[in-house]
Amino acid sequence: VQLQASGGGLVQAGGSLRLSCAASGFNLDYYAIGWFRQAPGKEREGVSCIGKSGTSIYYADPVKGRFTISRDNDKNTVYLQMNNLKPEDTAVYYCATPAERSWIPSFWADVDEYHYWGQGTLVTVSS
Repeated sequence: VQLQASGGGLVQAGGSLRLSCAASGFNLDYYAIGWFRQAPGKEREGVSCIGKSGTSIYYADPVKGRFTISRDNDKNTVYLQMNNLKPEDTAVYYCATPAERSWIPSFWADVDEYHYWGQGTLVTVSS
């Protein structure tokens, strides 16, 4: 099971980026995917989560209305569209999966719920 996060970069405040999380070695259809971020000196925090069918979607309050999570199971990829970026969004962004078909996202933002993690992609938002 491997997850590859990409799409990070440097952007000015108010700009947009789209992150991708590509899965290999397993079929993404069966699993939920979460996006997390970790800013320097801070704990890793949940950003968004999408259920295996795509109908269950969750966002952390700081990104609601600005970020959109989606999935393309044909491409085995999950996306995080980030609009109206703010300097406080600067962090390394990770995608992860619990890799359990029967997983219930009651605690979707809890890092301990996720067993497989991508390597992270850096997002830097300048003011």
